[in-house]
This record gives sequence, structure tokens and C-alpha cells, in this order.
Amino acid sequence: MFQTIHYNGTREENYQLLIKQLAALLEGETDQIANLSNASSLLNQFLADVNWVGFYIWKQEENELVLGPFQGLPACVRIPSGKGVCGTAVSDKQTQLVSDVHAFPGHIACDAASQSEIVVPLHKGGEIFGVLDIDSPSKNRFDETDKKYLEKFARTLENNL
Repeated sequence: MFQTIHYNGTREENYQLLIKQLAALLEGETDQIANLSNASSLLNQFLADVNWVGFYIWKQEENELVLGPFQGLPACVRIPSGKGVCGTAVSDKQTQLVSDVHAFPGHIACDAASQSEIVVPLHKGGEIFGVLDIDSPSKNRFDETDKKYLEKFARTLENNL
């Protein structure tokens, strides 16, 4: 059963508690939309200095990502593979940690306030499922600690997609 966890440890300890909280939210639930919705809400509440947290779902037949559950302002609906930070995460099959989105070739500006971004690919059955996308209005918001634990968050979520 889900219960509120108070985050007052180190960043690493707080991330570990966040992942435990996600696992509790996901327990017994098989609906993808419900799980992605709760995951985006949980991250939005946990992470400071972010202006968008959400998911894009991979549509193989269209070779593009399509907007999924999120928290934040309205966003770009479709992102082709290889375009922008999200599309690059799909085509490169690896997390994109971008300290300044304006320096990223081909960045897609869905929200002009976004300055930095992290995008973590999600997999299901060995295939790309989509991406977790998080934007911040501050440059250099995300670091290797965020990358490490957001990848663990994504792996926990993948078990319930």
C-alpha cells in the first residue's frame, strides 16, 4: 500500500526512498497509463527546480514518440526518432544529460523556460517503450547522481509496463 515518505536524508538516500515509494505505487497495478501518471506525479513532487516531468511513448509504426502522461505545461505531441533530446535518447538508446538545451543540436523548444533536461529511455520486452523526460528552468540542473537514480527509477517502472 502507498504511504507518504518524508525526504530528509542525503540526495542518494532520498532517491532510494523515492524508488521504494514508486515500487509501492506500482504494486499490483498493471495499467500502463495509471503507472506512468503516478510516476510523473511522484517525480514532480520529489524533484526541485523542474518545470516538466513526463513520458513520451514510442510508436514503432510511425517512427516517433507520442506524448504520454506528464506534469507541466502543454507539450509537443510528436517527436521523430533522432530529433531533439527525446528523439536522440531513442536513436542512441541511452540517457541524455543536457546541461544547456540551447547548446544541444536540434533541441525542440516545447517550453521556452526550459534550460536543462534529462531523458531516460524506457524498455519493455527488450524493445524501446518510450522515454522519461524531465526539464528544468535552470542550466546545469541535472548531474550524474540524478542520472544514476533516475535510471534506477526507470528500471523499477519498466517492470510494471
